Amino acid sequence: MQYIAFNCHKRYTYASVEDSTGKVIREARIEHGRGALKHFLEHHEKGSPVAVETVGNWYWIIDEVEAAGMLPQLVNARKAKLMMAGVNKTDRLDCHGLNLPQRSGTLPTVWIPTADVSDLRDLPRTRMVLCRERMTCPPKTDPAL
Repeated sequence: MQYIAFNCHKRYTYASVEDSTGKVIREARIEHGRGALKHFLEHHEKGSPVAVETVGNWYWIIDEVEAAGMLPQLVNARKAKLMMAGVNKTDRLDCHGLNLPQRSGTLPTVWIPTADVSDLRDLPRTRMVLCRERMTCPPKTDPAL
């Protein structure tokens, strides 16, 4: 089995693939683009777990991981950082720090909602945004008055 960790940023993702002994098989910097993460994952064992930290853009990353036939693991970033307890913070060290607890089964994961649940949760969020926007718009005045 292979263990894959993603350290995601706004424009790119750093990926590290390790085997069950911790030997690094592949490391790469993947520029974000449609299907780029899926293409990277297609070259590895199907069903392998992929650790992704809870960053602001994790939704589409999880979708690509699932589309590639992998098992996404959404990691609680705060708890994972405490477990790593490293002073130096680089993309490479973060990926290795995620793969170590992933291999031992102690990775602090959080629940990933299914697509149906996610869609249902987006409805009230959208309504709240639209209501807030309606309330902040200035009232229209009639120029004839």
